[in-house]
Amino acid sequence: MGFTDSLADYFGFEEHDTDLRTEVIAGITTFLAMAYIVVVNPTVLASAIQIQGVSSDAVYQMIAVVTLLASAVAMLVMAFYANRPFGLAPGLGLNAFFAYTVVGALGIPWQTGLAAVVTEGVIFILLTLVGAREYVIRLFPEPVKFAVGTGIGLFLAIIGLNAMGIVIGDGGTIVALGPVASNPVSILAVIGLFVTLALYARGVKGSIVIGIVGTTVLGALLTFAGVVDPGVLIGKWIQPGGFQPSAFPQATYDISPLVGSFVQGFRNVEPFGFALVVFTFFFVDFFDTAGTLVGVGQIGGFLDDDGNLPDIDKPLMADAVGTTVGGVLGTTTVTTFVESATGVEEGGRTGMTALVVAVLFLVSLVFVPLAAAIPQYAGHIALVVVGVLMLSNVTNVDWDDPTHSIPAALTIIVMPFAYSIAYGIAAGIVAYPVVKVATGESDDVRLGQWLLALAFVVYFVVRTSGILSQAI
Repeated sequence: MGFTDSLADYFGFEEHDTDLRTEVIAGITTFLAMAYIVVVNPTVLASAIQIQGVSSDAVYQMIAVVTLLASAVAMLVMAFYANRPFGLAPGLGLNAFFAYTVVGALGIPWQTGLAAVVTEGVIFILLTLVGAREYVIRLFPEPVKFAVGTGIGLFLAIIGLNAMGIVIGDGGTIVALGPVASNPVSILAVIGLFVTLALYARGVKGSIVIGIVGTTVLGALLTFAGVVDPGVLIGKWIQPGGFQPSAFPQATYDISPLVGSFVQGFRNVEPFGFALVVFTFFFVDFFDTAGTLVGVGQIGGFLDDDGNLPDIDKPLMADAVGTTVGGVLGTTTVTTFVESATGVEEGGRTGMTALVVAVLFLVSLVFVPLAAAIPQYAGHIALVVVGVLMLSNVTNVDWDDPTHSIPAALTIIVMPFAYSIAYGIAAGIVAYPVVKVATGESDDVRLGQWLLALAFVVYFVVRTSGILSQAI
């Protein structure tokens, strides 16, 4: 039996109606869509993590290396244990909460913040081992499960359109159309988007990869040809006067100042305040991951008739291990990325897709900014394409039944506008028992669903009332 046959047998290609070529393309697609995290995560965390005697540039490079390592570990667990095509990396919302709220606004030492991340990860491992996380996810009301995919689609679309400069923040109308015609990035991104959609419509295999890489190459050519100012289309690695490879930060592989720093964070901890920080990390990570697994599982055809993802405890364990390892190494909560939908849409169905992503992240260690060579506006073309395709999931909702349509609609609406998968799920879960009671169908609501709704209410009180800042 050859190497290819061994991979096919181990990952079950025939059982999942896939092949090695499809899985590799899917893995490359997912990698290109989430590669931006290698630059964005260090940028966010370096604003909060300061190590005595270590320059800010060196800290940035350490966090980049740690980001790649934590992501790769989580995806290797996803590949070989869960056998699912999901990519994982430090989550954007949670790293911002760590840097700007926990460390910045609340003044908690960054080591203590990492201690909270490790604590959360260990709790997740224990809860996953006993099946508690799977039980909670199965409590999600059916309309919420079926709405998550569409909500994630809109969430992906707005993230992608913003990165492409097409949708921007606006004080008068909250969001507005950006100055597309005068913005070289937007013009190039729009061209790349429509070329990608056209290729997909024609059934071209690997259309999303072609779109991302093609847009990146065209941006580089326009820059080198002098059509636009250096730095506009390729990013900060292009310096005035042309392309300068020396401008790339070189990898700092000595990450010892970061590794294990969470241990120091447990010293002189204020118990109540620390517990609230762990609680916040826990809630957002739990429901972001749950929503992503269910939503992406829906477009991949992984869900059963009840809208559940079989053996969901296995991908949940990958998330839990990734979070724990990440906290130990020196980065924030690792979560399942919604960008995984891009690879699944390209046909990824097994852990081979996750393995490809993990290998590409490890290869990026050789030259830390390798993954960042794909500019965000190009990589996020994939998010818009997949967002469009995920809207079809809305047909699974029973729109004629208000006890289904209202929770589903709130899940879909809140997710992109609150910029959070977890908040969208929360809106649907809280609404479900309310409308069931209003229609005289309270018997349909399980005790666990009431408790879950109550837990979300408590979370929103903690998160939005100022209790967290008062407790520190």
